[in-house]
Amino acid sequence: MAELHNDPIRNIALLGHSGSGKSTLIEALLIQAGAIPDQEGQGRRITDCTPLEQQAGHSLETSLFHLHHQNTHVNLIDTPGTPELFGRAMSILPAVESVAMVINAQLGVEPVSRKSFDLMQSRKKCGLIIVNHCDAGDAKAEGILETLQDRFGPHCLPINLPSSDHSRVVDCYFQPDYAAEVAFSSVNEAHDRLVEQVIEVDDDLMDLYLEQGQSIEPPQLHDPFEQCLRDGHLLPVCFVSARTGAGVDQLLRIICELMPTPEEGNAPLFMKKEGSKMGEPGVAVSVTADPEAHTIAHVFKVVTDPFIGRMGIFRIHQGTVKTGSQLYIGDGRKAFRVNHLLKLQGDQSLEVGSAGPGDICAVAKVDNIHFDEVLHDSHDEDHFYLKPLAFPEPMSSLAIDTTRHGDEQKLSDALHRMMLEDPSLVVEHRESRNETVISGLGSVHLQIVLEKMQAVYNLEVSTRLPMIPYRETILKPSEGHHRHKKQSGGSGQFGEVFLRIEPLPRGAGFEFASEVVGGVIPSQYIPAVEKGVREVMNAGAIAGCPMQDIRVVVYDGKHHSVDSKEIAFIAAGKKAFLDAISRAEAVLLEPYMALKVTAPVWSVGDITGHLSADRGMITGSESREGDEVCIEAEAPLASVIEYSNALKSMTSGEGEFSMTFSRYEQVPGSIQKALVAEARQ
Repeated sequence: MAELHNDPIRNIALLGHSGSGKSTLIEALLIQAGAIPDQEGQGRRITDCTPLEQQAGHSLETSLFHLHHQNTHVNLIDTPGTPELFGRAMSILPAVESVAMVINAQLGVEPVSRKSFDLMQSRKKCGLIIVNHCDAGDAKAEGILETLQDRFGPHCLPINLPSSDHSRVVDCYFQPDYAAEVAFSSVNEAHDRLVEQVIEVDDDLMDLYLEQGQSIEPPQLHDPFEQCLRDGHLLPVCFVSARTGAGVDQLLRIICELMPTPEEGNAPLFMKKEGSKMGEPGVAVSVTADPEAHTIAHVFKVVTDPFIGRMGIFRIHQGTVKTGSQLYIGDGRKAFRVNHLLKLQGDQSLEVGSAGPGDICAVAKVDNIHFDEVLHDSHDEDHFYLKPLAFPEPMSSLAIDTTRHGDEQKLSDALHRMMLEDPSLVVEHRESRNETVISGLGSVHLQIVLEKMQAVYNLEVSTRLPMIPYRETILKPSEGHHRHKKQSGGSGQFGEVFLRIEPLPRGAGFEFASEVVGGVIPSQYIPAVEKGVREVMNAGAIAGCPMQDIRVVVYDGKHHSVDSKEIAFIAAGKKAFLDAISRAEAVLLEPYMALKVTAPVWSVGDITGHLSADRGMITGSESREGDEVCIEAEAPLASVIEYSNALKSMTSGEGEFSMTFSRYEQVPGSIQKALVAEARQ
C-alpha cells in the first residue's frame, strides 16, 4: 500500500479532436517520467485498454493516469475526441485546474477544439495548447499558430518552437537557445513576446524589466505567469511530437513548473443550498486546500463493473481521505466506510493509505454513489454542491426493445448502469406509447451505447425511431346520439345519451360538462358517460392517437329503472361521442418543435434551405463569435427527428442544435390520409 505524498499536485485534462494524439501523448509523458517502461513497437499498452476501444482504435471513455516527476505528482485525464462523445469528455472538468487542448498540426483547429476552448473559458480553467505531430512532413507550424491566434486570441503564444528540420523542439522560455534555427519566427522574438505578455499583470516586474532588459528569470515570472493563466491573459502553445518524443520532456517540465497547483488555480465553484424551497439558487462558499479541514470531495465519474460493483472516482478539494474514513454522500444521513482507497492508472488500480487536497482517487463497492455528488465527513457540508455542468442537449433518439423474451429487467438494469456512467445519455420510458427511448449527442453516441450493451451486458436489442406523438382533434361543432340496449335473458343493459361537442383553442386540453335536467340520466351515471368519452379521447377516433382540445357536453338521454347500469352508460357515452366526431371534421395534429441551430457561417444557406424544404420556418438568426451563426426555426417533429445526421452532413460535424416542443399544428391532408390508412392496416 502506497503512502500519502506531500508533493505539489498538478491536475490536467487533455481535450481534443479524435486523431489529435491525446492517448499517445499521455503514454509518452508516462514513459518520460518513468511511470511505465518504454517498450517500443508494442503499441498502446495502458491507454484505450477496453476491448471496444481497441476495436475502435481510439478512446471511448475518460481514463485516469498519474506520474511523479521533479517532486511533483501529476494527475492526467484522457478524454474521448469524437464530437458526439463530448459530454463524456466535459464531465471530468470539475476535477482539474488546467485543460490542455491537443491540436493535430496536420489538421488544425477542429470542432472539439473549439468546444473545449469555450468550455474552458466558461468554467474558468487555466489553459494550455499542445500542437502534436509537429514533425509531420505536411505540418505547417506557423500557419497553425496564426489559426490559433485568429480563433482563440492573440494571447496564444509559443513557449517553444519546432526546429527548422522539425526533428526537435527548441525551448523559448526556461533555457532559450537563441542561436537555434527554428521553423518560423525566432527564439528571441518568442521569448520576448512571452515575457512581455506575462509582466503586463505585474507593475513592479514591468518596471524591473524595462530597467534590466531581458535578464528576468523564470522564477521571477512564476507568480505573474500563474495570474495570467487564471485570468485567461495567456494561453501558452507547446509544440511536441508524441510519436518521436520531440518536446515531450519540455511539455512535462511545463506541466510540473508552470501549470497551477490546486492552490494556484481558480477556486472551485462550490455552492450551498439555502432555504427549503426546491430550485432556490445556492450561495457561493469557499473551499480551501487545507488537509486538516473537513473533507470535501466531488464525484466526477462513476464506473459500474459486474465484479467490483459501482466505483466512484472523486477529486479531493479539502481535507484528507484515509482508509477507514467515514464519508457522507450529499445530504444522506448514513455514512459509508472507505475500505479501499485507490489510485487509477488506466484499467489498473493501486491501493493507497490516504490522499490529500487536490488528489484524485476512487472507492469501489459503494452502491449509492452517483455522478456529481459531494462526499464529506461532517453534516456541516450536507448541502454543498458544485456548480453543475451544462451538458449539451440530446440530438438523436432511438426506441429500443429486447429481442429475447425475459430480458426486459436485464435491459432496464443495463440502461440504469450506463446512464450512471454517461451523464450525457438520457433514458426515458414513454408510458403513453409504451416504449423505452435512449437519447444522446448523435447517432455515433447511440451506436457506441448499443455496442457496449451487447459486449458488456450480453443484450441483443432491436431499434427504431421513436413514435411521433400525433394527436387528434375536431374542427367544427357537432352533436351525437346513441342508445345502448342489450337483452340476453334476465337483467339487461340500457342507456341513451345525447351530447354535443365543440373545438377548444389549441392546447386547451379536454373539458366535460353536464346540462342534464329532470333526472333523464340519473346523476350517478354521468361519470359513466364521461368515462366512455375519455376512453375515446385516449384511444382516438381516426388513427389511434389521443384526442385533445375538445369540449363535450351531455345534455339529454334516457334510462331504465331496472336495466340501466354503469356499463350501459359507458358504452352509450362512447358511441355517442364517436357519432358526433364523425360529423365534426376530425383531423390529425403533429408536434412542432422550436430549434436553435449553431453552425459555421458558410453552412447557413444549406441549413435554411433544408429546413424550408422540410416544412420548417426560419424565425430568426444572429451572428456569434468565431464565424458562427445561431439560427432559430420551427419545424414538425416528423421532419427533424433525424436532424442530427443531416446537420452533421451539412456542417462537416461542426453544427449543434437544441430542440424543444412548441405546439401542435394540423397535419397536411396528404400526410393525414397516409397515417390514417397505416393505422387501419
